[in-house]
Formats: sequence, structure tokens, C-alpha cells
Amino acid sequence: MKKLLTTLTIILLFINVFSQENKEVFKPSGKPFIKVFTNYHSSFTDGVNHNAFEIQRAYFGYAFNLSKKFSGKVNIDVGNPGVGKLNMTAYLKNAYFQYKSGRLTTKFGLIGLSQFKLQEKQWEGRYLYKSFQDEHKFGSSADLGLYASYKLHDMVSIDATIANGDGYKSIEADSVLKYSCGITLSPFKGMKVRAYYDFMGNDSTQKTISFYAGYSTGKLKVGAEYNNQLNYKMTENQDRTGLSFYGSYKIKKVRLFGRYDQLSSIKIGNAADPWNYAKDGQGIIVGIEFSPVKGIKITPNYQGWIPANGNPVVNIAFLSCEIKF
Repeated sequence: MKKLLTTLTIILLFINVFSQENKEVFKPSGKPFIKVFTNYHSSFTDGVNHNAFEIQRAYFGYAFNLSKKFSGKVNIDVGNPGVGKLNMTAYLKNAYFQYKSGRLTTKFGLIGLSQFKLQEKQWEGRYLYKSFQDEHKFGSSADLGLYASYKLHDMVSIDATIANGDGYKSIEADSVLKYSCGITLSPFKGMKVRAYYDFMGNDSTQKTISFYAGYSTGKLKVGAEYNNQLNYKMTENQDRTGLSFYGSYKIKKVRLFGRYDQLSSIKIGNAADPWNYAKDGQGIIVGIEFSPVKGIKITPNYQGWIPANGNPVVNIAFLSCEIKF
């Protein structure tokens, strides 16, 4: 019996050592990243010309992998707050842990939201101009909350998020949360179709619904989206709709692109006087993007805004640049 036990022990030790030697050992790792959006622009509005150099935004962060399933990211966003006399202000945009196993992905903390992530990726011009929902504040790109997505099939995935609803620049501890869900279809290679819905509030509930369709090949990318929001900022009858169409064609290190946006507001019972009329209008963007080396994009482009209220058209010529590494 003693010899048998000794033999079994030796065999088990051998199996354990052998399996450890052949098992891939995971090593925690991480990588810092930096991304900068900058431009020179010249605006022409009602005969008035204005020229300026500008740093729109800079991101400084660190992405890390703790194990094969656990990872995370910390990201500092430095940009113009748009209020007061401050030119640049730093915000903590992301600080979250992610768990990914098989078809399931979850995130917790100050997370990037999925509301217009697919549209932004298809547009490929965040450094030039925000995607439609981001630009017109249909929702924030990041917030405190919990996110989960599950891939039901190679062609179908679903996602849901519970977040504070105030965005990463205004994190408030109130009892009003934002609930959202979405479904993304991939009927064939290169095609993406998405439907999204969210709501927040008690008495006057803000609701957002959007539909997106996009198609990509190796060189061509096109996308279209419809957005509708009811009771903006939880204010009764402050409703608005928006359309956005964009496309690009890439030839080696050069990309040609164009975009058209339309924003309109609706005031129930008085269609002749929309509540957001001063901000309604149509936007046009066209340009050509050069990428001489990996991590750098240099883009001469035109951006125009046609106000719905008859104010002068805003014309701006840009030389935009994105640097990332």
C-alpha cells in the first residue's frame, strides 16, 4: 500500500508539473495612450472673418489587462469646458473595470457608453466634428454606471446600461437614473443595423430612440441615422429630431469624406415657433484626410452650418490634425 501511494504521488506530481509547463502563463500588462485633436481654422460669417489656432481636446490614459478576462482603463480628458473664462479643463472621462468571457462583456465604473459608439466609429472623424448625438447632446459619451452586452448569435447582439444620466462632466448623486438598451444586427459581412432606446426621469420622462444602418468594405464606408428625443432635459414638450448621413472612400493613405446633418425641434401646439429654433439647422462637412504615417491624420476640410431661423450661414475652413500613440 505504501509503495502504491508513493507511486501515485509521483505520478500526480509529474502530471501537475507537466501541465504547468505546458499551460500558457498570463502576464498582466498595460499600455499608456495619448490622443490630441488640434486645428487651424478660418471662419466667414456675414462678411466677418475670424482666424485661430486651436487645441480642441487631448486624452491621456492607461489601458491594462489584469487577467485573460479582467481589464480596465483610466482616461483623462482635457478640453474647453465651454463656460466661464477657462480655456482648458481636465476631466476624468473613464475609470472602469471590464469582464469579458465568451459572448458576455460587462463594464463597471466611469464607462464609455454605447449610445452612439457605432455611429462614431463609422464616421471616423471625431477629431473633426462629433457624431450627431454627441454634438447636439442627445446623450453623453461616458457616464458612471453598469454596462452589459451579450452576443446571442454571430448576427445578433444585445446591450443594456444603467447610468447616472448626467455624463462624465457633471456627476451628481441624485435618484434619477438613465436606463438604456440596444440591439445590433449584422445580417451580412460589412453591414450593421442598430436600434437604441433610453429613458430617464419621473414626471416628465426624457426618452430617446435612434436607428442606424451602416455598410463598410475595405475602402468604402457609408452610414445613416435617425434620432428622436422627447422631453429634452426632462422638460415637457421639448422634443427634437435629427438626421445624419455620412460616407467616405479610402485610397491607400488618403480618405475622401462627406457628411450632412439636420436638426429640428418641435413645440406641441405651436409648430411655427419651435422651442429650440435658434439651434435648429443643417450641417455640411466635406474634406480629404491624409495619413502620412501611422498615428497622424492631417485633414483640410470645410464645415458649414445653415441656421433654420434665417440667420447668416456659418462657413469655416479647417486644417485639422489628429495625433495618437
